[in-house]
Amino acid sequence: MTHLFTLETTGCGLSWFTDKVFDFIVTTNVPDLFPTRNCCTDLRCKLSLFAGMGNSTTCSNHLGIPPAKGPNAVGCSDFMMDHTVKGTFFRLYYPCVAYEDAEKPDWIPSKEYFYGLADFMNINRGLSEQIFNYLFGSFKIPAAMNAPYKQNGKCPVIVFSHGLGAFRTLYSAICAELASQGFIVAAVEHRDESAAATFFYHGKTEEPEEKEEESLPPKPNPEAPENLVEEWMYYRSLKPGESEFPLRNKQVLQRADECLKALDILIQINSGKKMENVLGTEFDWMTLANSMDLCRIAVMGHSFGGATVIEALCNEVNFKCGIALDAWMFPLDEEIYARVKQPIFFINSEKFQWAGNIMAMRKLVPPDSSSTQRKMVTIKGTVHQSFPDFTFLTGNWIGKILKLKGEINPQVAIDLCNKASLAFLQRHLGMDKDFNQWDHLIEGKDDNLIPGTNVTELP
Repeated sequence: MTHLFTLETTGCGLSWFTDKVFDFIVTTNVPDLFPTRNCCTDLRCKLSLFAGMGNSTTCSNHLGIPPAKGPNAVGCSDFMMDHTVKGTFFRLYYPCVAYEDAEKPDWIPSKEYFYGLADFMNINRGLSEQIFNYLFGSFKIPAAMNAPYKQNGKCPVIVFSHGLGAFRTLYSAICAELASQGFIVAAVEHRDESAAATFFYHGKTEEPEEKEEESLPPKPNPEAPENLVEEWMYYRSLKPGESEFPLRNKQVLQRADECLKALDILIQINSGKKMENVLGTEFDWMTLANSMDLCRIAVMGHSFGGATVIEALCNEVNFKCGIALDAWMFPLDEEIYARVKQPIFFINSEKFQWAGNIMAMRKLVPPDSSSTQRKMVTIKGTVHQSFPDFTFLTGNWIGKILKLKGEINPQVAIDLCNKASLAFLQRHLGMDKDFNQWDHLIEGKDDNLIPGTNVTELP
């Protein structure tokens, strides 16, 4: 498998998705699909057909990120510590006080993230913004924005790392489910130029951050904090002739450091220290004082975020275990594997993995190991995009063509992932919950699971 293919299919990389969307819009004659109807041929009609293709009725009636299933209502809020590019930025998911008519945040927070996805996929920003906004702009995250924290004992903590070309909001189905089950989850938005887009600020009297490549000049944002100017950072592509490993290795080191910084902020918030949130959200962060069980902390991530999990485990003993979802092992140094001491759980998709990547995982989870601390399972019928929220937001047929859905029902797949994760977390964080009812999933004992891997492994 070439690095090009690896790059295109890691994280939330959707190059295939883009090509097919544009092919559909440019080449489809809508009346040819429905020759008995007098159907319009404008962009809106084509997008509507594209989004709903494969559903029995109108797409918008059925698509959406599934609500969390745990006993707690879920709230979320954004936190930014230090307004500069060196600061820390994450979305926090937490158990909240339930109330009617709670505001649910947009899944894609602003148009700049559409621009970032366009840059990541090397397509025109203007047209892609229209496409992405029409397909995905109306979706909401299943959590109440800035809802009051629900005081109910101490919550274990998870730091979550997104994949290549993603950002902090794209794994809300997983993060919200964990919060509904009593966890506090910090979904970091990385600033290593692996996110599709992210932002920070500089003072009105400060010079903008220097960039290796040309980018749009920062624009004043009326919602930006006083005396600060919003500045956007977009995905950094490989340069012609550039070797990929040095870049990805440098990024994974920064990503792990950003996870550690997020954890340090949570520790300080838990201690009751007043922390300045640059974003000035309505959420009262002081209510989180003494809310976290700092003896029970885990790190979790998808794809590039899976590699980040392993790097973070090496560098922070407070992470008691890690869960890597369809991890991309390429960015990691060879010497790192011997330094990982904590329990780790690899949950893989059936269609993404290949022998070389599995071989790297086997340095942590030997095939003949009977250890309860190192586990690997594969979810049948899944693809790499079965873990981010995209899998819930397109019709069945078109979702499969675009590799956003596998053969398995996306809800079944994410339930298996979440339940297996909860069982592993209970086992290795020493929690007093009933998640052990899903212990068999850790062993791959389910009709939709494979113990270990489906990939033919190299000798």
